Amino acid sequence: MNPYSLLRPLLFSVDPEAAHDLSLKALTVTQNVAGFLYPKVPDKPVTVMGLTFKNPVGLAAGLDKDGDCLDGFAALGFGFLEIGTVTPRPQPGNPKPRLFRLPEHEAIINRMGFNNKGIDYLLAQVESSSYGGVLGINIGKNADTPIENALDDYLIGLRKAYSVASYVTLNISSPNTKNLRQLQQGDELKKLISTMREEQLKLQIQHGRYVPLVLKIAPDLTPEEVRNIADLLMEFNIDGVIATNTTISRDKISSHLLAHETGGLSGAPVKEMATEIVRLLAAELNGKLPIIAVGGIMNVVDAQEKLAAGASLVQVYTGLIYRGARLISEIVNGIK
Repeated sequence: MNPYSLLRPLLFSVDPEAAHDLSLKALTVTQNVAGFLYPKVPDKPVTVMGLTFKNPVGLAAGLDKDGDCLDGFAALGFGFLEIGTVTPRPQPGNPKPRLFRLPEHEAIINRMGFNNKGIDYLLAQVESSSYGGVLGINIGKNADTPIENALDDYLIGLRKAYSVASYVTLNISSPNTKNLRQLQQGDELKKLISTMREEQLKLQIQHGRYVPLVLKIAPDLTPEEVRNIADLLMEFNIDGVIATNTTISRDKISSHLLAHETGGLSGAPVKEMATEIVRLLAAELNGKLPIIAVGGIMNVVDAQEKLAAGASLVQVYTGLIYRGARLISEIVNGIK
């Protein structure tokens, strides 16, 4: 019996954000017995960016923004965890309601807006946890920081996260912070990447350890934009790329009553778009830096498609909400 099959109807009967908060609390309470509730996930080590991952299936950023449930998520068998998106200062995010389920499509629309308690709180949570696996910290800018000053926020995030992170992700692709996605374009992206890379190398000397730097991009990019990003990643020797974030497209859900809601769409409808970005990146990068794939991974077949398209690792988010923790063991056991 899958315990989540009993729990899901209850969770889906309440407000999505309330259900999310309830799930995190429940996970914290049950983390010590998670091994008895869910199938054991075998070790299937893979080395990427100089880091050894226990298995290639990770938690995508967004589910544990503040690092409150590191030990709980680790107990589910993930090969690595990515927390955040976190900003330099605490912020409430966008007005509620801001999270919507589309069960018919196995999808979610969110416009959370980087709601988080700030990076100092997150760092305290990391320090107090017993998690010792690969930890990604996903950083962004505060909503009230002008876009022309966004670089300042990313530098604060990198400097603060560097001492505890296994890798740091620059989130410039959320559709829920005004103007953020323009950082993926041309000169702005070049300035961001070059400055962050320079700071990374300074921090390496300061801390005596190298922490990889990863860029997270959107699924709504054109092939030309993907090529330009790939060229910049290689030019500045960035360590990896995450493809992709949520989409602003509604093509796959155009007839749904919630299709008009603004925000990023995740889950099954984004799968093909995300996989195509992975494929384009892989062709451009030609193995020079790794790709972490996320977007619409609802089963082992979806994960295998991402790996076949050129990814080295995968992450899940919406699939976990619809399928529960058994999804992790099913993917790890099933991928070739």
